[in-house]
Amino acid sequence: MGKFDAVFIDRDGTIGGTGHFIHPKDFQLYPFSREAFQLLKSHNIKMFACTNQWRISLGQATMDDFYNEFKSFGFDDAFICPHGPDDGCDCRKPKPGLLIEAAKKHHLDLKRTVFIGDVGGTDMLAADAVGAKKILVLTGWGKTSCHEYRDTWADVEPDYIAENLLEAVKWIIKNNGNKR
Repeated sequence: MGKFDAVFIDRDGTIGGTGHFIHPKDFQLYPFSREAFQLLKSHNIKMFACTNQWRISLGQATMDDFYNEFKSFGFDDAFICPHGPDDGCDCRKPKPGLLIEAAKKHHLDLKRTVFIGDVGGTDMLAADAVGAKKILVLTGWGKTSCHEYRDTWADVEPDYIAENLLEAVKWIIKNNGNKR
């Protein structure tokens, strides 16, 4: 295996949707997302969803709704925080609990992983806390994350800023040293 063992990918605003909650039955992938997933698979890089979905705690969706969605997209596993912003859990990004859980379950060295997300104040901070590579995409909240909300993650620099998920995945493959 090459340099990166796995890629964590945020959901809303990164693989599709608007950045806001959309129930899995109504969620639409971006046109380039399936190609990005296929590229990761063809290079034997594990793909894990890592997402805050606090609407689960409100009964607006279930964990199974999300697990089934991610399975249908080809993800190897999904790590989902169902808690609200004030619940004080360890799994809600920007805390790294979901990444730590994934590392234990799948025997990962988190320093050999990449996190792709559209929110600096959650995705990039969680990745930084465990030493993962950080790719911010400009879809979803990405552009506002780089400008209006940059102060919320001012001490962290992304390793790469990509227009979208497909560009991010191409960067990973180019920088992986992993030959098919």
